[in-house]
Amino acid sequence: MTQDSFLAALAAVVGARHVLTGENDTAPFLTDWRRQFSGPALCVVRPGATAEVAEVVRRCAAAGVAIVPQGGNTGLCGGSVPTGARAEVVLSLARMNRIRELDALNDTVTAEAGCVLADVQRAASEAGRLFALSLAAEGSCQIGGNLSTNAGGVNVLRYGNARDQVLGIEAVLPDGRVWNGLRGLRKDNTGYDLKQLFIGAEGTLGVITAAVLRLHPRPTASATAWIAVDDADEAIALLARLRAVCGDRLSAFELLSRSCIDAVLAHRPQWRDPLPGAAWAVLVQLDDSGSDDALLARLEIALDAGAVRDAVLAKSASEAKTLWAFREAVPEAQFANVKHDISVAVSRIPELIARCAKSLEALAPRIPVYCFGHVGDGNLHYNVGDAALIARRAEIGRIVYAEVDALGGSISAEHGLGQLKREEIAHHKAPLEMELMRAVKRALDPQGLMNPGKVI
Repeated sequence: MTQDSFLAALAAVVGARHVLTGENDTAPFLTDWRRQFSGPALCVVRPGATAEVAEVVRRCAAAGVAIVPQGGNTGLCGGSVPTGARAEVVLSLARMNRIRELDALNDTVTAEAGCVLADVQRAASEAGRLFALSLAAEGSCQIGGNLSTNAGGVNVLRYGNARDQVLGIEAVLPDGRVWNGLRGLRKDNTGYDLKQLFIGAEGTLGVITAAVLRLHPRPTASATAWIAVDDADEAIALLARLRAVCGDRLSAFELLSRSCIDAVLAHRPQWRDPLPGAAWAVLVQLDDSGSDDALLARLEIALDAGAVRDAVLAKSASEAKTLWAFREAVPEAQFANVKHDISVAVSRIPELIARCAKSLEALAPRIPVYCFGHVGDGNLHYNVGDAALIARRAEIGRIVYAEVDALGGSISAEHGLGQLKREEIAHHKAPLEMELMRAVKRALDPQGLMNPGKVI
């Protein structure tokens, strides 16, 4: 089959205007958000329904053309763009953006893969419910991508990662068959939990086309505070006190180094430092039913118990939004550097920070480090240097990952592996784990057509 006839076959499925081939039309789909990875594709295909996805996959399989499933293309590891190593098409799920059902009594919403995360949050809120997944890219990232990378975000501490928000999925397999696992059941003990194979697989085992997502009661009260701490040890001690006093009302606990705060202020010079001079800052949020005042009182009790040096308590929703905007600006404020998305046991966070600082000092004195993240669940974004150091990414990564390994941690907490860590992961997982992963890949995708060059 010639390339023209192959493109015509795809156009017969989705319509000619949804098969993009022009350079200007395809460019946004071929480069990742950080502009670190880019590759060519035969075309970008934009199906509008699961049946169209299935037929596109069947025709690609027959032609031996690889498929790169893509959501909002907001990932940080190059998992959603082509590698250029073989003939590939980008399969954009953006048109599949319908909410099929919202069952308030069952606390579930069934959403297609192309639904923007913020739109799912909004639909849940309008029904008096909460969809708990929340991250900085929620205005553009899509549910399919969130599930394919097992996204984390700020609410993991209370509600868990993306995989914890899913009761069922619908997926198109590499041969074009459709598995309908859209079951809104909390108990289904009938064998292997197949949906978990696809969640976190980054599109290497099939294409997630829809999911039944778990909803929660919408909190009616919230309390937010920006707290000065001297170091990570003090932050972890504060976390323990907050948990003791506030229990599962604690939904977010974010740590920011001074360097991150200064980067945001340089990026947004019109903004004001919530606590000037703080060596580190912690951003805390409590959520519950009841009143804001009651939550603030509970937060104040926890802070007083630890004799916190200084804190800003948001007195309104707008003040809380301002504090969260500061935290969410951190990734963009230090955009170009060597990034690490790592995790260790919460208790070992201070040790990890100290060990990495010492090892990097030996590499290059006074190397800038931007350390921030979801410390309440052990996840740090440990970013090093500036754009000039990206060329030394592998060298710096070996130093950081060695310290992560020494503390029994993971080199990818919530961003996945993609292209960035595909080779690296083999040095950190046991050979048997890698063997099992390859066996699953061969079983589901024997032709190796699904998102090649990613994960494994």
